[in-house]
Amino acid sequence: MIKYLTNNFTVINIYKKPSLKSEVVTQMIYGDSFSISKKTKKWLKIKIKEDNYTGYVQNKKFCIFLRPTHKIDILKAKIYKFPNYKKKTSDLSFGSKIKITAKKSKFLKFSKGWINKNAVKPISYKEKYPFKKIGIFKNIKYKWGGKSFKGIDCSALVQVFINFNKRYCPRDAKDQVKHFKKNIKLKNIKKNDIIFWKGHVAVALSNKKLIHAYGPMKKTVIMGIDQTISRIKRTANLKVIGIKRL
Repeated sequence: MIKYLTNNFTVINIYKKPSLKSEVVTQMIYGDSFSISKKTKKWLKIKIKEDNYTGYVQNKKFCIFLRPTHKIDILKAKIYKFPNYKKKTSDLSFGSKIKITAKKSKFLKFSKGWINKNAVKPISYKEKYPFKKIGIFKNIKYKWGGKSFKGIDCSALVQVFINFNKRYCPRDAKDQVKHFKKNIKLKNIKKNDIIFWKGHVAVALSNKKLIHAYGPMKKTVIMGIDQTISRIKRTANLKVIGIKRL
């Protein structure tokens, strides 16, 4: 039986190699779990339970595997030391998973402190439309490998919402385009369809608009679909390679 640990840090970087100078390939948000395949004094080689992604993380004091009861349902949830609004200690990003151990008026307790009950949903909760709240990430800065309100990349923007809805989603755009099987023509595109280029992905908000974490603009932006397609063709010489429907 595979032994898992759970990430108990707000956000933690996963590196391609065991070095802080190496590329950050992804992140774990609070509540993500992982197994260890290799261990040194400073580094762990891990596989993330949620998406099977492998990489290196600094050897820190992680907690034993926690089966979560709730998940963060807003962009940035404030954590308080006590069940009141007086002393904030940190924030958790959308999709982070927690285990509730106590309740007091409007607050729920977990291992890091207290959180407002309106910031969470039960772990089993699903949205009818997975990308319903994707607009909360508008203007969040673009960060290669990022997965949180502190910074996010294009494929993570897709993944965090699919994962929130209790469905598996690969981490990288090149794997996502293969994973989603239902192909759609551009003329038939509608809200919640996913548009892929080589190394890039966006989500349709309607048959005219899309949202994507866009490196050249250094943030998550809403743009016209036709405008985006022509801009990426002009600036990066890339065509759309697939449009997928969930």
